[in-house]
Amino acid sequence: MAKISIIIPVYNCEKYIEKCLNSLVNQTLKDIEIILVNDGSTDNSRKIIESFTDSGIKILDKKNGGQSSARNIGLDVAQGEYIGFVDSDDWVDEDYFERLYNTAKKYDADIAMADFIRKGPQKHTIRLNIAEEKVYEKIENKIKIANALKEGCIWNKIYKKEILNGIRFTEGMFFEDGPFTIKALYAANKLVTVPKTYYYYFQNPSSTVKTMDKQKRLDKEKSKREILDFIKSGNINIEDKTYWAVQKKFNIAGFTIFTIQESIKSKRLALFGVIPLWELNNV
Repeated sequence: MAKISIIIPVYNCEKYIEKCLNSLVNQTLKDIEIILVNDGSTDNSRKIIESFTDSGIKILDKKNGGQSSARNIGLDVAQGEYIGFVDSDDWVDEDYFERLYNTAKKYDADIAMADFIRKGPQKHTIRLNIAEEKVYEKIENKIKIANALKEGCIWNKIYKKEILNGIRFTEGMFFEDGPFTIKALYAANKLVTVPKTYYYYFQNPSSTVKTMDKQKRLDKEKSKREILDFIKSGNINIEDKTYWAVQKKFNIAGFTIFTIQESIKSKRLALFGVIPLWELNNV
């Protein structure tokens, strides 16, 4: 059994995939399984990843079905004790997975979490500012330290494989990371933070967030609704009015004029979906 299986969806990323893979095949932790799921790429991505086969990577080919389906296929075949995710245009420190794995084992934690740096064309920002090696066991504390209701990212963590039984990505949908992250945090016995360990998130101009369209906006709403429903069903003690999801929309000529938004115990009416007007009632 590998210590960590690393799953990378690959779709038309010829400009970035080589840098990503160089950071993975040169990891100081050698007992790892690198799984590349080629999601029907039509550029030179497949040819580039083939050049890394001597490094022991696994390539799985599938018809294009989106990032979620690619990750799910990777999860179904992964053999590692822990699972890690990397996006094809990102990269990690060379000791990234060794530091995460060793810290997870030290505390018998189901999740070990690193910091991440958002890399832009002219600047970069550290997002979580993890200051210390610390264990979190209450779900509310895990959600808070991971900033999961806002960041909701999967790739700055490793997850013990056994806790992911039954947890998969919703296919055919964008913004699928958030629900997966909340469910994994809930299933974990402990989360441990690992300071001075970095995942580098590249702000790709063609990324989901940078190219928002109607379908992506709908998927973002669906993702937030799924997260809120899970919080309620799990009786997670999140402060009311700190997280909102759309319950109903009122459109005129295809444009959203009003939305009814729901929090843990409250509802409110919002103009254009972004300007709160008044609280309607408690639920």
